[in-house]
Amino acid sequence: MAFWYLSQIFRSTEKETSGPSTLNIGIRFFRKFKKMDIEWVCKHHSDLSKEQLYAILKLRAEVFVVEQNCAYPDVDGLDLEGDTCHLMAWQDNHLVAYLRLLDPHSQNSDVVIGRVIIAPQARGQGLGHTLMEQALKQAEKYWPGTSISLSAQAHLQGYYGRYGFEVVGVEYMEDGIPHIGMHRP
Repeated sequence: MAFWYLSQIFRSTEKETSGPSTLNIGIRFFRKFKKMDIEWVCKHHSDLSKEQLYAILKLRAEVFVVEQNCAYPDVDGLDLEGDTCHLMAWQDNHLVAYLRLLDPHSQNSDVVIGRVIIAPQARGQGLGHTLMEQALKQAEKYWPGTSISLSAQAHLQGYYGRYGFEVVGVEYMEDGIPHIGMHRP
């Protein structure tokens, strides 16, 4: 109901004034307002409902396999192993962002962040930054003081660098996409 009301305000504002700037301001405000409606959930794999697991696997297949055109075994056996946790962002009962946190004990080293994904319809709203902030918060909550590693698509080095990750090693190809190892002490 609130979203309908806000959209009506923006439409009426557009009619009352001339020029695209007023509409753009309204759209930006509306997007920021909608972002507040996101529910962040981090669950141990044993606490996932079958609907949540289905939504996770569906989104990963839609983006990693179909959109990125990478035929690879996404279901790799790690989703239900050890103390793996799944960080999810839900908006209007749709999974809009997700990542997986592999526990340091099952990895014999660091917490490992993987399967980082933003749903296509949710991109461009800064959700990736909130996802990473939430991931770091959850990693610290479950495994305090433990370093974190990830395998980043090479073009995202700057993005992860904002969160204290540093390049480790050399660039390599994974499923036809350039990747780089990154570490955060």
